[in-house]
Amino acid sequence: MNTTTSTDGIVIEEGSGNPYADLGRPDADDMLIKAGLAQEVAAIIKSRQLTQLRAAELLGMQQPKLSDLLRGKFRGISQAKMIECLNRLGCDVNIVVRKKSQHAPGQTLVVVA
Repeated sequence: MNTTTSTDGIVIEEGSGNPYADLGRPDADDMLIKAGLAQEVAAIIKSRQLTQLRAAELLGMQQPKLSDLLRGKFRGISQAKMIECLNRLGCDVNIVVRKKSQHAPGQTLVVVA
C-alpha cells in the first residue's frame, strides 16, 4: 500500500481495493465476492420495492437471514446460496474461467452487466 502524509501530519494509506484484506481478514477474497453478490441482491429487492418478508419468500430463506444479508452480515450464507438468490430474482449468473498468461494466482470478481 502507498502511504502519504497530509500537510497536518496525518498519515493516509491507499487501500488495496479490498477492505477485508486491508483489515487483515484471512477470508478477504471470499468476503469481497459475497459483498458484491449481496449488493446486487439488495439492489434488485430495492428496485422491485419488495418487502423483506416478500423477498425472503421469493428467495426461500427466513426474513431474519435476509435482513442479515442486506446489512452485510453474510458469514453464514454461501456464495452458492447468493447465486441461487440472484437466479430466483430473475438474473442469469455466468461463471467464466479464464487462464492468465502469467503464473500468478488468479482472482475472482463480481461484475454486474
